[in-house]
Amino acid sequence: MGVRSRCPPSARGGALRRGRPANGPLPALVRSLLQPDQPRPAMSTPPNSDAAARYGVVSRLFHWLTALLIFLMIPAGIAMTSEGFDEISDTIFVFHKGTGTVLLVLVVLRLGWRFTHSPPSPPPGMTALQARLADWTHTFLYLLLLVMTVSGYVRVVGDGFPIELLDWLGIPTLLPEMPELAQRMSVVHKFTAYLFTATIAAHIAAAIHHGISKGDGILGRMWPPIGGDR
Repeated sequence: MGVRSRCPPSARGGALRRGRPANGPLPALVRSLLQPDQPRPAMSTPPNSDAAARYGVVSRLFHWLTALLIFLMIPAGIAMTSEGFDEISDTIFVFHKGTGTVLLVLVVLRLGWRFTHSPPSPPPGMTALQARLADWTHTFLYLLLLVMTVSGYVRVVGDGFPIELLDWLGIPTLLPEMPELAQRMSVVHKFTAYLFTATIAAHIAAAIHHGISKGDGILGRMWPPIGGDR
């Protein structure tokens, strides 16, 4: 179909190499394969990379798994030290210890991933001060998570309590009984938990403000990797 080309086959091949479109309904993919010397657009960012406009799949999985464990642990920590839960306080304590241990491992893995993968650039509408504050908040949250989980582990093991999840997995405790240190870590753990709760509330409020009020795409950068959008 259409007008026949006046160029010989060799000339048409040269035209393809120079980036001129071929006659006929060749798909774009075929044309790109026939043009090895033509500059190609930059490859799209891999889904597990953070060097794009949004966080990669792995970072988002870390984020939402951490958030899920935190939203389970905070109410459990409050309930097991409150009145009215005496009959199930031991069960809640076992759950809190196991979840905290998983969270500690997840935090270490997440920090390792964070140190080896740069986060995406700030949105265009974010000022330099806002970007700096966001970085400081993230760093502070990482620090609080690490201190909270480590102090919780030392408080439990140092006071001679078992961690049933580790016993079930056959993993020995790494510390001897240290009652005095355990009591100090109990204070650190409680203070860090309250401070973390306040900081995470401010973090969520800021994310909602940017995502809903300002509509600058902040929420979409860390949205869970579900559905068709990866």
